[in-house]
Amino acid sequence: MTINVYTEQTPNPATMKFMVNKLLINGSEDFATRESAEVSPFAKELFKFNFVNGVFFASNFVTITKTEDAEWADIEAILKEFVKGAVESEYKIKDVTSDEAPAFEGSDLEIKIQQILHDYVRPAVEQDGGAISYKSFDEGVVTVELRGSCSGCPSSTITLKSGIQNLLQRMVPEVKEVVSMAL
Repeated sequence: MTINVYTEQTPNPATMKFMVNKLLINGSEDFATRESAEVSPFAKELFKFNFVNGVFFASNFVTITKTEDAEWADIEAILKEFVKGAVESEYKIKDVTSDEAPAFEGSDLEIKIQQILHDYVRPAVEQDGGAISYKSFDEGVVTVELRGSCSGCPSSTITLKSGIQNLLQRMVPEVKEVVSMAL
């Protein structure tokens, strides 16, 4: 199988999404620091580039966060070629066990919220090179964690309030607010 890699810009100017025509991982893995990447041969190699500041994997893409002093025009082709080679060489993202169906936990209301986030919100957030995970529901407030390109993205607050909060409030009247966990 020939591996093709193409890039997509994300709403976060510091991140670029590198799409491949192969499933890389079920779920997602976020390596926000060089130290956290020690468990991932793929991410560890990416961090060897001094302009890489973060690596996030989900389904068929890797989102790479660059350092402030790097320009995409200078590094995009280098990273594209590296990602292609790494996928062809079958670099491991992490030793993971396959868990196709997510296990939702909590009250019926919490499970409903998690199911909505998984079915409606997750695919949209992944298109922008990020990921969202449910953390808690307490007294009408849903707490989520945004990762990948969504972490630190200028438009993530708008996405959170206008998109996710409105959707959840329509589908689950008990939801009063959606907040992002501070990282």
